Amino acid sequence: MRATFNRTGGVRHMFAALDLASGQMFYRFRDRKRWQEFLGFLRQVRARFPVGKLYVVCDNFSPHKKTEVTQWCQANGVELVFTPSNASWLNWIESEFTALRYFTLDSSDYPSHAAQETAIAGYVRWHNKHAKPKLRFAVGSKIRRPDYLPNVA
Repeated sequence: MRATFNRTGGVRHMFAALDLASGQMFYRFRDRKRWQEFLGFLRQVRARFPVGKLYVVCDNFSPHKKTEVTQWCQANGVELVFTPSNASWLNWIESEFTALRYFTLDSSDYPSHAAQETAIAGYVRWHNKHAKPKLRFAVGSKIRRPDYLPNVA
């Protein structure tokens, strides 16, 4: 990124989900990152996976916990699973974001949001074409058990 970089066109936000069964990513760009946009994204994910319980791993960003979002989730078979603070590494999609950043954003200087989104879309298409199911995540790890933290006062 050049030293004179500035965001004269504002910023864009990317909502994304990772299907562990296929390893494929699903995403949407939005101008804002409020609870309304998050709920809209959840609706799109639910439409993509219409049957069965859907588990969505999120960070503790306040729009994820908005009453309207949690009520919709309860009514539509979606369970939000929150990672502990400073533990984003527990969310598998974070490693996918690292690769996406490396291949599309590092050392980039896109002339517009559209050009940047086109590059990201190209990477996601390539990723999804080569995706493999995410298997054996944290098998036998202490993080799968709720009693792994030491009992200290």
